Amino acid sequence: MDVTSAAAEQKYAALAAIAGQAVVALDFDGTLAPIVDDPARAHIHPDAGAVLVELAPKVRAIAVVTGRPARQVLDLGGLEEVADALAGAGTELLVFGQYGNERWTSTSRAIAGPRPPAGLATLLRDLPAILRVADAPDAYVEDKGLAVAVHTRRLADPQGAFDRLLGPLREAAEAHDLVIEPGKQVIEVRSGGMDKGLVVDRLVDTLAAKAVLFAGDDLGDVEAFEALDAWNAEGLTTLKVCSASPGDAERSALVPLADIVVDGPDGVLALLRRLASDAA
Repeated sequence: MDVTSAAAEQKYAALAAIAGQAVVALDFDGTLAPIVDDPARAHIHPDAGAVLVELAPKVRAIAVVTGRPARQVLDLGGLEEVADALAGAGTELLVFGQYGNERWTSTSRAIAGPRPPAGLATLLRDLPAILRVADAPDAYVEDKGLAVAVHTRRLADPQGAFDRLLGPLREAAEAHDLVIEPGKQVIEVRSGGMDKGLVVDRLVDTLAAKAVLFAGDDLGDVEAFEALDAWNAEGLTTLKVCSASPGDAERSALVPLADIVVDGPDGVLALLRRLASDAA
């Protein structure tokens, strides 16, 4: 692992010392699952389930916090099976989908969430014209129910298409009282009022956590890192983990904010294994 601040090892040790009072919160794509061209094939790392089961008895709770729909993450991650394995550990597994607009827990086993935001259906209707004008008519459009994601990864010039679409999609979102969430060659349009930082706040409050580890990989995780900074200022032990590879275009976005940088999902799981071993 790459320690990116002089105090990172000390922060890790402090969290390990009170791991039983810690929440471990993890993004999905790029953190627990490798980034792939087809979002429908972004299955969790094959070792992730075993690592989460190993870690669970040592921490207060494990949460997966993602922009994906909760149902999709449960299926791609095999998380219901992980929850079954955790049943005897006394540790809850939580899934927050669509940036926290959906919630599933290993206790309730039901997904709770709101209705789609007003304006999203109209934006979907107008989207083909927006894509044509931006010279990206073949961008892959993913309807998430509560949001829509436009993926440019499959195009011949994915970054160029992303850059051309960012402004028009922002304007269209604002016209319908929606917000955009840029990611790795994907732009998501969704309702405002919820982000991963607010999910972190909810986890700390509802679980009375004394420590939080958050691992993420792109711009949608910035708010979670900022929330950890705010809680750290109030005395909580925190650890910000950036999952990145040297070629990641967004590596610079999270690296300056992170305590520790690891090499993709492999690095995330290695860190979690270490935590499971070192936890008091």
